Amino acid sequence: MNKNQVLPWDHPRFKSWIAVGRACQLMQQALTRALVDLDIKPPHLDILVNLFRFEGISQQELARKLLVGRSNMSMLLPQMEKRGLLERRPDPKDKRVLRLYLTEAGRELTSRAMVIQTDIIEKTLSATPIEDCLAMADNMEKLIARLQQQGVVDA
Repeated sequence: MNKNQVLPWDHPRFKSWIAVGRACQLMQQALTRALVDLDIKPPHLDILVNLFRFEGISQQELARKLLVGRSNMSMLLPQMEKRGLLERRPDPKDKRVLRLYLTEAGRELTSRAMVIQTDIIEKTLSATPIEDCLAMADNMEKLIARLQQQGVVDA
């Protein structure tokens, strides 16, 4: 190791880096535990919530919103379709594009899961003033944009 090399933990922003990563991991763990009775995991919830909000979204648009590759979608969507939670329909204008829709069972499961997620959000952040929550969100959105602009992650 070089004497002049800066060590990550000596960087003044290291504490922020670690805190963001740990908070993300712990939020995912809490959500995973809370969803166990519904037999879904956070990636499934991400898909369900997006289909609830953006009915008829294409697989490609969904992958872009979730910052995952199409191959990841190709693994999750058939499982969810097999469970009767969603259906894929060809786009009437472009048969190469598949549009995604929640089934009635998918809509009901999503509603139950959103109650669980909202409860976790409330329990986790209720002691933090709304202004601080909004500032935190702004800072995280700026961080996401910088990471995407730098090409560190897929946009």
